[in-house]
Amino acid sequence: MLQTAGLNNDHNAESAMRRIALISEHASPLASIGSVDSGGQNVYVAHLARQLGKSGYPVDVFTRRDKALLPDVVAFAPNVRVIHVPAGPAMQVPKESLLPHMPAFGDYMVEFMRHDAIGYDVLHANFFMSGVAALRARQALGIPLVMTFHALGKVRRLHQGSADGFPDARFDIEDALARESDCVIAECPQDAEDLVTLCGAQRSRIETVPCGFDDEEFAPVERAQARATLGWDGGEFTVLQLGRLVPRKGIDNVIRAIGYLRHTLGMRARLYVVGGNAESPSVAATPEIGRLQQVADEAGVADSVTFVGRRGREQLRLFYGASDVFVTTPWYEPFGITPVEAMACGVPVVGANVGGIRSTVLDGETGFLVPPNAPEPLAERLAQLCADPALMQRMGEAGRQRAQALFTWAGVARQMEQVYARLAIRAAGAGRVAA
Repeated sequence: MLQTAGLNNDHNAESAMRRIALISEHASPLASIGSVDSGGQNVYVAHLARQLGKSGYPVDVFTRRDKALLPDVVAFAPNVRVIHVPAGPAMQVPKESLLPHMPAFGDYMVEFMRHDAIGYDVLHANFFMSGVAALRARQALGIPLVMTFHALGKVRRLHQGSADGFPDARFDIEDALARESDCVIAECPQDAEDLVTLCGAQRSRIETVPCGFDDEEFAPVERAQARATLGWDGGEFTVLQLGRLVPRKGIDNVIRAIGYLRHTLGMRARLYVVGGNAESPSVAATPEIGRLQQVADEAGVADSVTFVGRRGREQLRLFYGASDVFVTTPWYEPFGITPVEAMACGVPVVGANVGGIRSTVLDGETGFLVPPNAPEPLAERLAQLCADPALMQRMGEAGRQRAQALFTWAGVARQMEQVYARLAIRAAGAGRVAA
């Protein structure tokens, strides 16, 4: 049976560890981060799996086969395998169209688990469609189910309206999963409140565990050296936006703030936008770039906005480190990993006062919180930072300390291990009573 953290590293007979199953139907840990359907969930699953594996837990990540030639099983990290599940066509399918394939995903997973020699102590589903598949395994095999939604359909619909391509069935599915899962993971206090008020989850079944950053990937670098490596102007006041290029991320708001900063406040700034579906900033590959270029033209700052394209995670530390300020102003954000990564690199963050960002960024201490879709307040905060390099430095250092104290993946994994252990022990006790 799964043991609590610290008791399982020597693989002795007493620990008798069985597998942890992480289910992530559309977000593979093997995917390139930054494209339309590859973002925070991929990072979450990849790093949680790695950290659990480092602690000695056998971990299987179940994700949908989206290419025909993918191996059935891939060794991803020590003690971690990625299982490619045949469910729907072996090709890229928008996640909004995947729900009909989840029964097949669940059935395959049940059969795979039945034939595994070690067995599984816990299922941890990520996103509501993974929950649909995992619930079939829970019902068939009696394995406890942990559920992380990463985003709630009712919140998405509130903000995206008719642009939300998910079916209405998502709402009832999420309500059922919130009620029937053995534990629901909230990523921040706002997420926990939404789970109760919107989905009817019991507070007693909710555990709040944040997302994290990898302290081997993200740490401060010398700004001048980072700018020289990237070929950036060493003297420009530089703002970074990094992540998926989709409308809800509010990148148009950041561009308009750069325009307000120049034309109303009389200060110039360079905005770098990192992300997209290809390494070159191609409108054909990433149509959102075309829309954002038009916004930059209208704001009169096309010459101050640079689209970089997608970059590998090993390069992101340089981009954070080369920037004066990191900005992220989405319409909504269940957690938001990029602000934590920026803080870990010692960069102040100006973020939208929504969702998880309001719990990671301390307003006035590690950066500033501003309203979403409001370029003027954002520009005013950028102007304040530009005029006060000492304030930027203090906020950057405070953010680094906060990230190290609260948001490392190692710490996140320790919290999750304890959740898993409690459920596994409870399930084992119930089995003994039933016997």
